[in-house]
Amino acid sequence: MAYTFQWRPVLQSLPEMLWGALVTLEIAALAMAIGTAFAILLALAKRSGGKTLTTLADIWIETARNTPALFQIYLIYFGLGSFGLRVDSYSALLLGITFNNAGYLAETFRGGFSAVPETQTRAARSLGLGQIRTMWHIVLPQMLRAVFHAMTNQMVWSILMTSLGTIVGLTSDLTGVTQQLNVVTYRTFEYFFVAACLYYIISKTFTLCARLIASRLFRY
Repeated sequence: MAYTFQWRPVLQSLPEMLWGALVTLEIAALAMAIGTAFAILLALAKRSGGKTLTTLADIWIETARNTPALFQIYLIYFGLGSFGLRVDSYSALLLGITFNNAGYLAETFRGGFSAVPETQTRAARSLGLGQIRTMWHIVLPQMLRAVFHAMTNQMVWSILMTSLGTIVGLTSDLTGVTQQLNVVTYRTFEYFFVAACLYYIISKTFTLCARLIASRLFRY
């Protein structure tokens, strides 16, 4: 039996899907910001040389990089609940993507720190800058410049990972809204095709904006 496409319901539901896209961006941006902060701490812990800090950082990084993100979100949502720590689906997804981002970015940042010449640190210290000011004003800016494109890729990955929220019952993001509309209308292809297009537009727009920023900031 031939399938009849019906695009009118999808177009009528487009405002709801766009609102879900905003929630998707919100989750991805928060997860990226928090994950970046933790990743810097993990990278510094790996470089510290301390056995305890290095071991703890290794556990986080290896777990994040060698287990599926879906399992990580599942364990946060259902695992913490087993210990009486209830988290809603939004928080579980945010924590899961943050955990994953931090693990991947930590190794990226560790390479970025290694790319900053040691002479930069020695020069800053010889000018009287303390360790914290040297890290904040000299090392971190150069490290972030070196890993900027890798961070862009991770942000795109974060946007796409938000679609995993449906496994823990999230209905406010783009995939959740699409699934809810699909359940009501049974127009699976139409709704998910438009949702896929929205994910593509969001990802490509962010990538192009990142390239524009890079061309302005990193001319030399």
